[in-house]
Amino acid sequence: MLLLIGATLGGVGYKVAHTIWTARVDEMRKEPLKFLDRLPDVALQLKDFHRAKIEGGRKVWELWGEEARYLKGERQAVIKKPRLIFYDKNERTLEATGDEGRLFFTDEELEEMNMKGGVRVNYQGYVLRTEEASYFKSKNQVVAPGKVTLKAEGLELEGVGMEIKLEEEKVRLLKEVKTKVHPNQLENQGLRADGKKKS
Repeated sequence: MLLLIGATLGGVGYKVAHTIWTARVDEMRKEPLKFLDRLPDVALQLKDFHRAKIEGGRKVWELWGEEARYLKGERQAVIKKPRLIFYDKNERTLEATGDEGRLFFTDEELEEMNMKGGVRVNYQGYVLRTEEASYFKSKNQVVAPGKVTLKAEGLELEGVGMEIKLEEEKVRLLKEVKTKVHPNQLENQGLRADGKKKS
């Protein structure tokens, strides 16, 4: 009789533990940051990190990294060798890579990202290189405080300090700006020296 009672209690205990574990796994998949906030105040480390944000059935951004550490107290993640892709409403992409990335969150939202070390940004045939760049969601803007080079076929720009307004697709170099235009390369693309299409 005792064996039967013990086996029954063991089965019930297993079923309850399994149900709780399944609920926790589902919660972690749906809202990973809320789940991480319940853990003790330690850093969580992940290998082969990948995260994406989907809004209204459309991918907004996607992030990969060799390794990620989530720092609960500061509500930030530190990513080794990050690769970030922003998708705009017209299916165009902006891709950024670097040696280290720091993501800052409020609730479930990415509010700010800072990349350092060999930062490279590709957007519609333009390649930007700098040592540090930050993305601010509130302004939908990328800012680089240091030396920046921007290259496209037929055009090279260099300066110190840069702002990219993503919604307006405007790039502004702030100081010490140098420009090189290669008219023959522009002509091969069917462009005039001012960047407009030839008629």
